[in-house]
Amino acid sequence: MNLKTILTEDRTIAGAEIDSKKRAIECAAQLVCDFVPSLELSQILKPLFARERLGSTAIGSGVAIPHCRIPGLQETMGVLLTLRNGIDFGSIDKQPVNIVLTLLVPEESSDDHLKLLAHLAEHFSQDAFREKLLQAQDNQTLYQVATHYDE
Repeated sequence: MNLKTILTEDRTIAGAEIDSKKRAIECAAQLVCDFVPSLELSQILKPLFARERLGSTAIGSGVAIPHCRIPGLQETMGVLLTLRNGIDFGSIDKQPVNIVLTLLVPEESSDDHLKLLAHLAEHFSQDAFREKLLQAQDNQTLYQVATHYDE
């Protein structure tokens, strides 16, 4: 699966000035609500924060993939943020996170959800991919790098 299937340029932000895990999750949830008016902010925030309470979604090397299932969501959606300054996400490697990909999936797609998470973790484990994302100076460039890297 290519990131092009879950991202849009409108849900891709380069160099965000975000200073906490809570704010990063809130920013991603708000972006989704801006484009899916049928969803309330609380419908996204509650399951994302509940998932985060189970254990950090930081996967190491400066990357976090907050994720959850959302009742009523029709398609898988992602929000990609690169952060100007790394934040504490409770990563097992103790490294600050500066790439956050928030993933929202329809409630009934549990197998797809797990496959997608595995694919994304593999993608973000590549040093070259992470570096290219962090070098993007604007939203359009970040979107292009994220969605065309594996072509």
